[in-house]
Formats: sequence, structure tokens, C-alpha cells
Amino acid sequence: MYNLSQVDAYQNPGQDPAYMLEIVPVAQGLAAISSDQKLSLFDPLNLSKGPVRTIRTTHGNINCARAYDASNSIVCTAGENGTVSLWDLRLDGSKAQIATPGGSDAPLVSLACSAAGNAIVAGTEFTNHQASILIWDARAGSAPSIRYTEVHSDDVTELNFHPTSSNILLSGSTDGLVNICDTTITDEDEVVIQTFNHGSIHHAGFLNNTEVYAASHDEKFALYDMAENQEVGSATVDFGDIREVLNCQYVANVTPKMGDNGAVIGAGSQNQQLFQLIHMAKSPTWSFSAETSVGLPGAHGSELVRSFRFFDQEQVVFTAGEDGKIIAWRPS
Repeated sequence: MYNLSQVDAYQNPGQDPAYMLEIVPVAQGLAAISSDQKLSLFDPLNLSKGPVRTIRTTHGNINCARAYDASNSIVCTAGENGTVSLWDLRLDGSKAQIATPGGSDAPLVSLACSAAGNAIVAGTEFTNHQASILIWDARAGSAPSIRYTEVHSDDVTELNFHPTSSNILLSGSTDGLVNICDTTITDEDEVVIQTFNHGSIHHAGFLNNTEVYAASHDEKFALYDMAENQEVGSATVDFGDIREVLNCQYVANVTPKMGDNGAVIGAGSQNQQLFQLIHMAKSPTWSFSAETSVGLPGAHGSELVRSFRFFDQEQVVFTAGEDGKIIAWRPS
């Protein structure tokens, strides 16, 4: 294992600091959402200085944030009261909220954006006997252009667009299913073109144009392949309980490395106060490269890491955690 060292950090104030929930690289720096309902912008080269800009959102409890456009200038957020907002962090104060595409009558717990398709997609909690996937045209009015209410039967916890086809959407749910949908189809009986039955979905997404990963809330991890053209596909690689495979206690998330035929898994061990970035590659089958893993010793203490981002060219990794910190890590 190759260890990085902590070189800079920001700590939310107070005896019980707000959790850092998500960090998103943007053209202006590093955006972050926190459990005190704030959207903050940081200078990634000077975290300890604190936020360059802070906006109090109006989502009730803010749940998710994603970059909207390819240039990473606009951030999309969503939350408990069912609202979605677009923010241009180049603008000050109230001017930063450039659009409120719409809302839902149920809390929003997942989010995906496709600037290529001018689409914002949000997934709801299971409320009033249904869970919905809502799609807005970012150029149009506040009403969703598409609403799917039968794709999932429980909370829609994950949404991701296909890396090259902006009409193909992956959705995951606590109902155990990962569904691949063609959003050009409005008929709910036809919209799901493939299904993978994995278990209550914590995270799922595309590794490349055909292969999909899925991680469950009980840390089961498997890969699936759309190219098999089965209506209900079985796992092509089933790693089982990923905690036993990676010697960790939880997986924070998975970051695909498009073009490299690989991915990086962020895995934490609270009892060891350690977070690792573990590379997974396909050569010719998918496997983990423990010898090339990167360790972040100390991590966020005994608290969970909620989000991580890495920048290979700058040789820097950022992590955000439930201790209220954002930390920058570099080689010693």
C-alpha cells in the first residue's frame, strides 16, 4: 500500500459539526454540501481558509449534489422537500440560484444530470405507495417532462446516465433492482430494457459502455453486463461480501475510470481509522490490485467517509466525512 499524507483540511465549526455529505469538483474549485443545508465553494489549494462562498439551500434536508454541465460550472442539488435547484457558483448570493426546474411531492434522494440531453433526473423515497423517477428538461418549465412510477417499488437510491448515450439511464433501488431504462420511451411497460436483481442498492453505475457495478447496503458487490442481452441478467462477476474481499468495514463509493477499463473503490475501516483507494481492473477478468492501493491513514477518525474525489494529474485526493471535515491528501 502507498500512503498519502494529509496536507490541508477544513473543519465545520461547533461541538457537533455538520456532516460533509458530498464534494463535487467544479470549474471554480470544490463544491460541497453539508447536513446544515449549505452549499459551499472551497479553494482546493487552501481548504483551511474556509468557504469562498456559502449558500443556504431551501431543500429542507439536502440529500444530493451533482455537476450539471460538461464544464462543471453549474451544480444541481435536491433534497427532502422535493425541490431541485441549479446553482452557478460563479455568481454571488441569491444570483447563484439560476433555476428551480421543478419539484416533487416526495423527498428526493438521488440525482443525475445530462447536459447533453438537457436532462435532470431525480429519484424519490417510497411515499404514498409509490417511488418515482422524475425527468425535467432543464430548458423548460417546472413540471417534469417524464414521470415513471412503476420502474421501482421502493426508494430510488441511485441514478446514473450512460457514459455515451444520453437517453440510457441506470436506476437502483432498495427494492433490490438495478434497471436500465431508455428515456426516449414514455410507456412504463416498455421503458426498462434490462434488469439486474442484486439486493438493496446503495450505489450502482456504469463501468464502461456495457458493464455495470452494484453495491448493496449490506456490502454485497457484483458486476453485470448489458451485452448479454438477457431480460433479467445474472452477475458476470460476483465478489460477495466486499468487506471480506478488501478487508474493510464499508464501501463509500465507486469511481469508474472511463477509458482505462477500470475503477477506484473507496473503502473504509473505522476501527483502523483508515480509508483506502483500491484499483479494480479488467485484464482479462475483473480483479482488485491490492498492491497498488492508496492508503489515507487516520482518514476521518472513527467517522465514515461520505465522499472522495481524486485528481491524478495534480496528485491530490479529497475526502469528506461525517466528522464535518474536508481533507486534502498528497504523496509525502
